[in-house]
Amino acid sequence: MNWRVYILSITAFAVGLVELIVGGILPSIAEDLNVSIATAGQLITVFAFIYALSAPILLSLTAKIERKQLFIIALVIFALSNLMMYVSPTFTIVMIARIVSAMSTALVIVLSLTIAAKIVEPRYRAKALSYVFIGVSSALVIGVPLGIFITESFGWRSVFLGIAVLSVLSIILNIIFLERMPVAEILPLKAQIKSLADVKILSAQFTTLFMLAGHYMLYAYLTAFLVEAFDMSASWISACYLLFGVSSVSGNALGSWLNGKLGTKKTILFVVSAFAIVLLLIPFTIVSLPLFLIITVFWGALSWALTPPLQAYLIQIAPKTSDVQQSLNTAALQIGISIGSAVGGVVFAFTSSAIYLSIFGAIFALAALGCAAISLKGSSSAQVAEQHSN
Repeated sequence: MNWRVYILSITAFAVGLVELIVGGILPSIAEDLNVSIATAGQLITVFAFIYALSAPILLSLTAKIERKQLFIIALVIFALSNLMMYVSPTFTIVMIARIVSAMSTALVIVLSLTIAAKIVEPRYRAKALSYVFIGVSSALVIGVPLGIFITESFGWRSVFLGIAVLSVLSIILNIIFLERMPVAEILPLKAQIKSLADVKILSAQFTTLFMLAGHYMLYAYLTAFLVEAFDMSASWISACYLLFGVSSVSGNALGSWLNGKLGTKKTILFVVSAFAIVLLLIPFTIVSLPLFLIITVFWGALSWALTPPLQAYLIQIAPKTSDVQQSLNTAALQIGISIGSAVGGVVFAFTSSAIYLSIFGAIFALAALGCAAISLKGSSSAQVAEQHSN
């Protein structure tokens, strides 16, 4: 396999840090910028929403730009956005920096996947893509607890200075070692959206959207929850995020294993149902920290266990537009994060408590279950057309 894939994985790690790391340090950001935690939480909401919109739109707008050049430009903008976060004096400027960061992050991650798939032989393609995803997953595991530690030691702004430094190192590595790459044909945005006319495909995408919305109802405000429920110190909060991150990464393996044992359809229904139950149980675990930590392991694993079976399902029902569906599924995931963190912020501001946010998240999870049931029933239009052609 082409060793340059490892550079792309490192790049994905550096860029992947910026989205999730905010959740762990929300109280520090809110206090420094003199806003409420619920208001600060909108930094997650806006980032996810802009990310979801930017990926397909920016790819279409930049279709004629050579891929390495575009990749470096996006990384430079990403680095500058994090420097902007570091020096921002007000919440408004921080929000602008997050918007710029979201746009550049979307482009860098999508291009990392695209480039990784093109610089290896076809037999190594899946492995190359997995390395890029490992970079993003590692950011989930390491980033949030590391961010909490750095914030406690040097302040929250230092976190983004560190990310800027990492991104500059990534720029240097990619300039030196990444090869120039010809522009490939990009499916027009209109054609991508048109593929959602199929009810099975649309409801499958909404399954991801509602699942992540339910997840981020609480996860976006997990630090506030831990302080309120257990009066945790920063070191304990960091440990909880690390436990959650390890569980989340293992969730991908769990989803793949269940998919092999139960089949795609049964796995999707099982994961979403179990996830809804876990969210309903969380408020009742605050009587015991060990009990909460056990439930946290299930919560983390189930939150990402849906990805492998759902991606396999999308390939099954839409084989001709599977690449587009994977891209749209990423957008659905980000929109779900945006909705969940936004609604969670509203509920948190109204109740002044994070304890019961997961109850509201369970409502989204049940909506995801309903969408999954609709999608799994019957054949898609693509499958029907294929049957008629045979």
